[in-house]
Amino acid sequence: MSYQFIKEKLDKNSVVILDGGNGGELEQIGAKMDKDLWAGKSAIDDPDKLFQVHENYIKSGADVITSNTYAITPISMKEYGYEKFTQEWNKKTVEIALKAAESSDREIAVAGSVSTSGSWDKLTLSEIKPGFTEQLKILSDSGVNLIILEAMTSKDETVETIIECSYKINLPVWLSISCALDKDNGNLMHGYQESIKNSKAYLYNDFKKSISKFSKMHKGPILIAHSDIKVTNDAVKILKKNHSGIVGAYPNNGYFEKPHWKFIDNVSPSSYLDEAKSWVLNGAQIIGGCCGIGPDKIKAISFLK
Repeated sequence: MSYQFIKEKLDKNSVVILDGGNGGELEQIGAKMDKDLWAGKSAIDDPDKLFQVHENYIKSGADVITSNTYAITPISMKEYGYEKFTQEWNKKTVEIALKAAESSDREIAVAGSVSTSGSWDKLTLSEIKPGFTEQLKILSDSGVNLIILEAMTSKDETVETIIECSYKINLPVWLSISCALDKDNGNLMHGYQESIKNSKAYLYNDFKKSISKFSKMHKGPILIAHSDIKVTNDAVKILKKNHSGIVGAYPNNGYFEKPHWKFIDNVSPSSYLDEAKSWVLNGAQIIGGCCGIGPDKIKAISFLK
């Protein structure tokens, strides 16, 4: 179990399959959702269900599974009174993913998820650095094979700070960026909209400009994530034109309404495969799904490997 086989596939211009969303799938199979940390406590409250989710993605063809650490950042753990459990819960969560990978009869890589979950926007850049640095070290020390800076829905300067923090670990790092359509002018923006039907949006900068900045700092893979399926293909095209490295995509289906994921506009596995074919045709080498995308859709797109 290592990153080497992933690197070899990417070097050969092959497609790598990432898993789908952990939180949404955990909710689908009946795991307890925490009012503050969503699915973040699953390693503590429902470890068998978390193992099952990882196992289901592996059986569906995923080459990379992601640790369920998205919601248990040091910032969110401190915010909700769980600060003393930050290391323990992150390590336990990674252990379950590693166990699932080791149980497979083929090579599986485990990615450590680092996100901007929590009230990061209320902190200065100097205040957020220790938290991101801490989680990156915990995940690295726990044995993950790579890091995904997940679904960066944050302002450009916050993303740039997190990228800088990632330089301190000796692991491959993938950067995933969220984008949304500005309905006022039709432009694709770096930011986040809960769904095409939901008007609540956080838009920060022109997507192309943001990608150009991030690409100068981060030479590893950049992926479109935590974004609506309907805007993903256009985003992949922009990303491919403005990033010299490997690109990928793993969009959402539905939206979050604390503490539950809302499954709306559900796409069939065959329709999701059609979408994924477009991403690959436009240069994506890493494809998977975020929240609302389960094993059935990962199985469908695994035929693109």
